[in-house]
Amino acid sequence: MYPRILHHLIVVAALAGLLSSCGLRRHKYADPITKNTEQPDKVLFDRAINDIEHSRYEIARLTLQTLINTYDSSEFLAKAKLAIADSWFREGGTHGLAQAEAEYKDFELFYPQMEEAAEAQERVCDIHYKQMDKADRDPLHAIRAQDECRQLLLQYPNSKFAPETQQKLRDVQEVLALHEYTAGIFYHHKGAMPAAANRLTGVVDQYPLFSMADEALWILGDSYDRMGDRFEDKSAAAYTRIVKDYPLSPHADAAKKKLQAMKQPVPAADPVAYARMKYELENRNAPNRINRLMDAFKRNPDTRLAAKGGSPTMTVLRPGIPVSVPIQPGAAAPGATGGVGSDVTATIGGDTKELDTRPDARSNPPAAGAASPAAASPAVAPAADPTAKTADAPVAPQQPFATNHPLSEKDRKLAMKKQQEKAKEAKKAAAKAAKHAPAQPAQPQTTPPAPAAQPAQTPPQDK
Repeated sequence: MYPRILHHLIVVAALAGLLSSCGLRRHKYADPITKNTEQPDKVLFDRAINDIEHSRYEIARLTLQTLINTYDSSEFLAKAKLAIADSWFREGGTHGLAQAEAEYKDFELFYPQMEEAAEAQERVCDIHYKQMDKADRDPLHAIRAQDECRQLLLQYPNSKFAPETQQKLRDVQEVLALHEYTAGIFYHHKGAMPAAANRLTGVVDQYPLFSMADEALWILGDSYDRMGDRFEDKSAAAYTRIVKDYPLSPHADAAKKKLQAMKQPVPAADPVAYARMKYELENRNAPNRINRLMDAFKRNPDTRLAAKGGSPTMTVLRPGIPVSVPIQPGAAAPGATGGVGSDVTATIGGDTKELDTRPDARSNPPAAGAASPAAASPAVAPAADPTAKTADAPVAPQQPFATNHPLSEKDRKLAMKKQQEKAKEAKKAAAKAAKHAPAQPAQPQTTPPAPAAQPAQTPPQDK
């Protein structure tokens, strides 16, 4: 009897846990209105909050929309708009999170001076933080989370959400740095040393708090070593950064030996960098074998190796120019991450001779009365061409410009018919002009007449 009762109790407990996991358990709302009043708008707000806490999100949104439309001057209007965004956020899913982001952005736009505006921006950052993929996948949500977290720290630096958002930004930058580091390692293994150096330079310059920044610097120095002696100064700079900024790295002693072999000065370790790296190594929670096995079935990345202290980078990563690309004078240095120096510019020259003389250079030819630059310039007149047409000869109509869209058979026949009609009209006009033209008078002969032929003289005959 007792085993049967125990079995029923286990089944009831399991059902209770299942029901609570399905969302029937009440989750208290974070921003309720504590004002004790029986106003109708407050009653509607409390009813909507109760629906949100019991996961009846659609009913809650209808109630809150009724409050907004009916009591447009209510003191709870801002809270109602924020509650609509919170209902979408709690509902989750791709559609729900997209709607929540739009509602939070609207709340910041309409109520930028309220304390809840920082909370709305923190929720937007959290939306993309929760959808962030692993480092070997599309970094779209990681980049968006980085932008939104930066905006909160810049716009609301004294908010109570700033410390938590700062740690989220460190986690996001750990994922983005690992994404770039993986690409650099791929190029290094393939033998594309300029591409590897370009990627790894961006990693160590943009994300100095990266957990594998010392490893990236070591591979960066090796990449420059393999590119030849003319990049010795760049490899020495990479080894110098390992010794100075990452003194507890396992590559620190090897980097010192590299600098000594290059006859370069070996710097002393930075005490601030030493203390920071010691703190990170002591507080780092490295994943064990079980965690690594379970991470293979998770979508979200593992951020346990991310930095726990230090200020995250607040600038945007811009791709640099690989050292193998020749640059123009005055452009950015190769390998720099400040931006690309080979900008493309376009200008309009002052000489428009080609545009005016070539019929295919512009779609609108110059007007008939406009003088071309060739006619305006005092150039020597060319010799008369005997094959050139006179002014009275009909001028052939201009051919249409070439196009990539072929005409249909109907349009082609219509165009041919119009051309034939224009040719007939031109012939009629030329004949009419020749008929009514005045007769040309005979020109006086200016050349002297040819001398008359003299009779041939015969020699005298002998009698």
